[in-house]
Parts: sequence; C-alpha cells; structure tokens
Amino acid sequence: MSNEPIPLSKALASFDALWSPRIVTRVNDYEVRIAKVQGDHIWHAHADTDEFFLVLDGELRISLREPDGERTVLLPQGAVFTVPRGTEHKPSAPSGASILLFEPTGTLSVGDRHDEIPDHVDATTGHALNT
Repeated sequence: MSNEPIPLSKALASFDALWSPRIVTRVNDYEVRIAKVQGDHIWHAHADTDEFFLVLDGELRISLREPDGERTVLLPQGAVFTVPRGTEHKPSAPSGASILLFEPTGTLSVGDRHDEIPDHVDATTGHALNT
C-alpha cells in the first residue's frame, strides 16, 4: 500500500476489467476497493459482513431480496448505501459506473455464490492496485 495520496481518477484509469475490484488501501482489517462495473452482477449475500457502496461516477442499482419482498435502490453519483449482512442482493449498472467498496479483507465479491463466478470477473477478492 502507498504511503502517498492516491488520486482515485488515476487509480481507475489504471485498469479496464469490469466487476473485478482493485484494492486502493487498507484500514485496520478492511480493504478500500474500487471497481468499474457495467451490466449485471450476480445475486449473492455476505453472511458475516455488511457491504458499503459509494458511487464515484455513473449510476448503480442494487436489487435487494428482503423479508417484505424485492426492491431496487438507485444510487446516483456521490450516493452511498450499505447492504446489510445476510441480505441477498444484485448490483447492476446498465450504463456503467465506478464504485468504491469498503469490506473486510478477503471478502469475496460474489459472496456465497463462489461456485458461480461469471466469466467477466477475474478476481473475487480484488487485485492489488498498480498505478
């Protein structure tokens, strides 16, 4: 990890892979990850952790399966949302987006669906950032 400031625009410009996060830095036992996303991810849940999203650019939709039924939250640029642990969810970005995630180190981006990794995902726990 860098001991210098990291411009997120430069970090995002350093890769093109979709739904494959890059680890920007660590905070205690958590990773700060960035990702470029477009289209649909997969339905999944994280049994032991909440998942924090910040939309840096574009628009992200997160569909949720909750006890009262399904709903979708819309996150425009600058919006944050936390998916509660154990909640099945499916992020999507029809027009593309750049996001920042805050998760415990080693958290799989496909949660409990580690046997269903889509072809477009090349890393489920993130790559080190190479700027």
